[in-house]
Amino acid sequence: MSILSFVILLAIAAVAGMLGQALVGYSVGGCVISSVVGFIGAFLGLWIARQLGLPEPFPVSVGGETFPLIWAIIGSALFAAGLGFISRRRRLL
Repeated sequence: MSILSFVILLAIAAVAGMLGQALVGYSVGGCVISSVVGFIGAFLGLWIARQLGLPEPFPVSVGGETFPLIWAIIGSALFAAGLGFISRRRRLL
């Protein structure tokens, strides 16, 4: 994998992370954090899809590596929702 392929995968992961965070309504951070959330979401979403026996509907291939775009968006939404649930301050009555 070349450096250009890695940068393109980082950009795709950042977009997937941003879309996942936008779906949930909770933003963790900027562009770098969104790409990290996108990669964690790709692992989480792909793991859930494999456990349920679901196919990859829209894999993106860059430099010989495939990136599960749909599962990354779903996984990053789940990950951001979990982070939002954990880190939200609770009001005391």
